[in-house]
Amino acid sequence: MAEADTPLLRNRDFLLFVATRTGNVFGLQALTTAVLWYVYLLTGNPMDIGYIGLAQFAPALLLFLVAGIAADRIDRRIILSTSNAIHAIVTAALMVLLAGGAASMNAILALLVVHGVARAFYHTASQAILPALVPAAQFPNAIAWSGSSSKAAQLGGPAIAGVLIAYAGDVVYWLILAVFAMSAITALMIRHRHPATAPERVTLASITAGFRYIWRTKVVLGAISIDLMAVLFGGVMAILTIYAQDILKVGPDGLGLMRAMPGVGSLIVGLALAQLAAPRHMGIAMFAALGVFGLSIIVFSLSEVFWLSLLALAVYGAADMVSVYVRQTLTQIATPDAMRGRVSAVNSVSINASNELGDFRAGMMAAAIGVVPAVLAGGVITCGVTLLWMRLFPGIAAIDRLRDVAQPNESL
Repeated sequence: MAEADTPLLRNRDFLLFVATRTGNVFGLQALTTAVLWYVYLLTGNPMDIGYIGLAQFAPALLLFLVAGIAADRIDRRIILSTSNAIHAIVTAALMVLLAGGAASMNAILALLVVHGVARAFYHTASQAILPALVPAAQFPNAIAWSGSSSKAAQLGGPAIAGVLIAYAGDVVYWLILAVFAMSAITALMIRHRHPATAPERVTLASITAGFRYIWRTKVVLGAISIDLMAVLFGGVMAILTIYAQDILKVGPDGLGLMRAMPGVGSLIVGLALAQLAAPRHMGIAMFAALGVFGLSIIVFSLSEVFWLSLLALAVYGAADMVSVYVRQTLTQIATPDAMRGRVSAVNSVSINASNELGDFRAGMMAAAIGVVPAVLAGGVITCGVTLLWMRLFPGIAAIDRLRDVAQPNESL
């Protein structure tokens, strides 16, 4: 654990973690933008966009329990570095495949499955390692700073990818490959080692301990489940390709700007949260942010004006940042370190894999009922789910300062 008197922004391990995470998010966002644009131009079928999300989601769903055990037993730095190296290899393979101009959907999806496997292990280890790098008192601010850096990458990745796609073609893949490679290196430079523990026999009980812990800890259960539902029904990122091409008609550079706008809103709010030592009324703030999140989707779905669509996407990102700040802090500080890998594995499905599942849901609904109705329905359902979860988990709404959530010491 980092020394308590070390300022957060002078904590070497924390800064290296932020660099690794920022590079990973930049690469993922840029690669997704490039692949979605290529595939939609290739096939013009919204269902193929859904299949891209499914190809990345399926590995996370199948492997998250294994990823959780790995994050509790293997040096988390090694997992982060290896995952980024695999991302770089997948990017190189896609670059070679697409250079011929006649890549098949099956080949693209196969590579994205490998990509999804690496993401499953990366996101679990990424969540589990952060609380060990900073003192508990600094953890909410660490979430805000790391979240802000990620959102900056979320902003820059699509925007730069869109410009490169429009004016430099396959150069975008060289940039993505380099970013993943640098992220693999910075992960290895982190000094913190996951403490060695006595080997635990792998049993069904040990594998599913994360589920049992989450079920017993209602604030964690509520925080994880509301994220899963919100992203499942409120995800719009994959569908932006169709809006850029067919509805707003703004091309690949417009697509890059649209994919970047949630990052703009998130970055502004994240930097503001990073300045607050102990903000209050965080439970209510999370639910209010999710309500705004749903409303922004409704506005975006109905907009045919580019600037209004961009504004709605910025609000979408800003509201999501508040929600992420509260949910991630609650989940991590309410979980003992010995359980963080397995709990983070479950959480990673809701945070990251649910993005791809949300893309699949959006693609399937768009093919069935039309693009605008599919996005509109997602926003309405998100608002309804938020109201329902406020009633189901009143303990979250009652939370004032996040630091007041005690970390259990019990062993499972």
